[in-house]
Amino acid sequence: MRMGIFGGTFDPPHLGHVILAVEAASQLSLDRVLWVLTPDPPHKLNKYKHPTNQRLELVKAVVALEEKFVFCDIELKRQGPHFALDTVRLLSQQYPDDELIYLMGGDSLANLHTWYKPVEFLAVCSGLGVMRRPGVNIDLATVEERLPGVLEKTTFIDVPLLQISSTDIRARIAAGMPYKYFLPQPVYELIQSFQLYMPPEV
Repeated sequence: MRMGIFGGTFDPPHLGHVILAVEAASQLSLDRVLWVLTPDPPHKLNKYKHPTNQRLELVKAVVALEEKFVFCDIELKRQGPHFALDTVRLLSQQYPDDELIYLMGGDSLANLHTWYKPVEFLAVCSGLGVMRRPGVNIDLATVEERLPGVLEKTTFIDVPLLQISSTDIRARIAAGMPYKYFLPQPVYELIQSFQLYMPPEV
């Protein structure tokens, strides 16, 4: 099978994430999209993240919406920091006969040379699915110069321009602004039930 690896803190997962995952599955002919919840990504170690068990429930609610979505707990079973290289290595052991396509944004591709052991990471991936947002230009020559061979493994995914982010949604909830339609309905209901991201009571 061809499987996409879609990792993130998902704090919370929103409609933008869902659309990106669906488009990746369609355009890259993926049989599965593994939603990998990352408790402690190396680039966010000093940033507050809501408890993993709460984010876990939100991601599971999203995964249930689409038959190609699969929840992957591989990063919940080991201590952080959680480097992409280690994750793909473990998944390649778990799925030795399958192609593993790592999904990322264009900004991550541009900075891939700064990742933990990027040459080894590129080697263990069957390919990269890069979500190219309208209006965002990537200097591909520089990307290739910094990490030779990366473009040969890269397939670009065209996605709609969506000005939705988890950061913005958290800010909206805390400020009492509308946010319901930025989220899949089950995620909205869980946030309401758990009272997540709400401003502290005075």
